[in-house]
Amino acid sequence: DFSGLPRFAEIQPAHVAPAIDELLAQGRAAIAAVSDAPPTWDAFVSPLEDANEKIGRAWGQVAHLHAVMDSPALREAYNANLPKITQYFTELGQNEALFAKYKQLFASPQFKSLSSARKRIVENAVRDFRLSGAELPDEKKQRFAAKRHGSVNQGYFALRETSDIHPDLVEGWVFCRRAFELGEQPVDLAGFWPEPALEPVPREGVLAHERLIRPGRQ
Repeated sequence: DFSGLPRFAEIQPAHVAPAIDELLAQGRAAIAAVSDAPPTWDAFVSPLEDANEKIGRAWGQVAHLHAVMDSPALREAYNANLPKITQYFTELGQNEALFAKYKQLFASPQFKSLSSARKRIVENAVRDFRLSGAELPDEKKQRFAAKRHGSVNQGYFALRETSDIHPDLVEGWVFCRRAFELGEQPVDLAGFWPEPALEPVPREGVLAHERLIRPGRQ
């Protein structure tokens, strides 16, 4: 129900997977439908934006509860459904047909007649497709997607070290490390974080957080 403010008190961990599965199915149905639509705001952008907004709002509520009122059951639901969300938006961001339609709309006479807010949505969509690798060759798209799907236990911490640490901290650390590996060309890390020599610094920060929060979980 997206008619009002989030009803956080009614959200239970058992609700997460069925809701996310249904919304992702609706999102994929919307993608299929607009793929054959003319590149206009009403026929193309609006249905796709509506479907993705619902996914974003629903997942945002789950992520908020996960951050401020975590529990073992909610953490399990969050971690089980995060790959589904990542997969969906990775597929969306690399969809060449949708990217082409946004570019057609951007170059069309109708674009000039859109409101400033709608123009910004279209401009941001074109930008986001490029940043998501929509223009990459297929083999590089697969590599890009694989970088986004690494899990904590495939990353830079041993699984035993992360079992009691807040997943957001660990995933954030892994994401930051991998952000420097996405390019094809070597990156000059001078002056940038992370550097190999500085790995103990963020690691100690995460472990210090673990020491602070573990007594409250026992």
